[in-house]
Amino acid sequence: MFNFFKTKKSYKSISPQEVKNLIDAKKPFLLIDVRSPEEYKSIRISNSISVPLINLKFGIEKAAPDKDAELILYCQSGLRSAAACKELVKMGYTNVSNLGGITSWPYEKTKG
Repeated sequence: MFNFFKTKKSYKSISPQEVKNLIDAKKPFLLIDVRSPEEYKSIRISNSISVPLINLKFGIEKAAPDKDAELILYCQSGLRSAAACKELVKMGYTNVSNLGGITSWPYEKTKG
């Protein structure tokens, strides 16, 4: 029989202010930049880690072995991070959020 009431696995969107609140409250989460290594080296959100979208399937298990850990992803504009969020949900990650693009991050960034 079909299970029409089964909840669909998904991810949520999170605002820069919500992420800043988590940082200020010292809540445990991983902030993951899915852009290329070159983009990450150029400028990034402070305390983020680089797991490029192209390497996501293999790199995420090393960075986040706990599939229930809170993961917040970003890229340049939000497109790659949305794709990465969908992929992580398919892989069984349960607490995934899309911050969108670094261009909308009004807080401290690290250059170089």
